[in-house]
Amino acid sequence: MSDSIILGIESSCDDTSAAIIKGNSILSNIAANQEIHKEYGGVVPELASRAHQQNIIPVVEKSLTKANIQQNAISAIGFTRGPGLLGSLLVGTSFAKSLAMSLDVPLIEVNHLQAHILAHFIEDANPMPPKFPFLCLTVSGGHTMIVLVKDYFDMEILGKTIDDAAGEAFDKIGKIFDLDYPAGPIIDRLAKEGNPEAFKFNKPKLENYDYSFSGIKTSVLYFIQKEVKKNPDFIKDNLNDLCASVQRSIVEILMAKLEKAAKELEIKEVAIAGGVSANSALRKAMQDNNEKLGWNIYIPKFEYTTDNAAMIAMVAQLKFERGEFTDLRTSATAKYDL
Repeated sequence: MSDSIILGIESSCDDTSAAIIKGNSILSNIAANQEIHKEYGGVVPELASRAHQQNIIPVVEKSLTKANIQQNAISAIGFTRGPGLLGSLLVGTSFAKSLAMSLDVPLIEVNHLQAHILAHFIEDANPMPPKFPFLCLTVSGGHTMIVLVKDYFDMEILGKTIDDAAGEAFDKIGKIFDLDYPAGPIIDRLAKEGNPEAFKFNKPKLENYDYSFSGIKTSVLYFIQKEVKKNPDFIKDNLNDLCASVQRSIVEILMAKLEKAAKELEIKEVAIAGGVSANSALRKAMQDNNEKLGWNIYIPKFEYTTDNAAMIAMVAQLKFERGEFTDLRTSATAKYDL
């Protein structure tokens, strides 16, 4: 891989991030989080785009400083074109275009979902990168899908959610439990102190590789409503067990389809990616299948699971080597097919 130095910019949702990559080695990976969304129980698009405008220059400057890189050393700029919140994407896209023009360097557009998958090829993401072809369960607040990765830019979606994403289900169920946003990490933490066998919730029955998480959300809601009528303190009295049971159910739903795909396609190379890949129960399920089914598993470092610019820079580096550049007419897009 070349020693070109690339600045990656990520602004698809509520995290403003910038990273510097040299070859496939990350020199810096800086992110500014937006705490304000906790007050509203979810990301408010207008507030997110305003915060990106405030954060993007300091974040990029900090990434350059930490990497000890001057602007004139940058070979190209990669940015998230989509998918994501349009207002947020516009901030990153506009900044990337302006900076590329001022530095007279190539501009490289990146698909956010591809970036989650290709983060596995960052030097310190795994002890070894996945071998093609591999399966990747890409699971986050906005997306849940099983992807067959035949090559860096040859990917096929085998199945995806027909309604809520897994991360969205965690957050919505967390709201039922009166937990702060984002609820996924809180549920994961509380689940460690609970009994995952305490409560059972409905699971979808879909024939193919597609997912559905609206059913478990409804199942939890009706169950809680019924129990709270009998005991107003039911949630507080059983919170750890509820979190453990919900987490177990969601992970079992995720793993069942992944196991089905791996078996039917006879693939042993299996990876996870996206924000929910930080979930401890999902990581343990992958480790268990490493031993039980003989999978070669790939679980990224925590810092490469959530939305981050390192993964954007990694894809940009791969595209830079192929000479795949975009021009200043490019525009952000909320929907961007894998």
